[in-house]
Amino acid sequence: MADIPGIIEGASEGKGLAARFLLHIERNAVLLLMIGADTPDIGHTYAMLVDELKAHNPELLDKPRLLVISKMDLLDDEAKAAITTQIPQPLDHVYISAITGQGIPQLKDKIWGLLGKG
Repeated sequence: MADIPGIIEGASEGKGLAARFLLHIERNAVLLLMIGADTPDIGHTYAMLVDELKAHNPELLDKPRLLVISKMDLLDDEAKAAITTQIPQPLDHVYISAITGQGIPQLKDKIWGLLGKG
């Protein structure tokens, strides 16, 4: 598992520090794309991350992927329901909160399941 700094738009073209770390992603068996629940457009952010991975190395898209929506403790029930409509379908995803522990057991189970497929 690797801790990769936030990939920004243009990382595959050398913008920001993330370009240095894109090479490290190639060694990972599973890609967790983590996006904060407070992100204005989760679908757009996910698409940007996938585009950057593809621009760097299209083979990265062959790896098992999981979308992780973090910071769920920041949202009320209405906002939580709205997030579901922003997630590209059919994309495997899990909602978590490091503060409350919500979704952490499910995240671990999904990671183990994806590692078993690799």
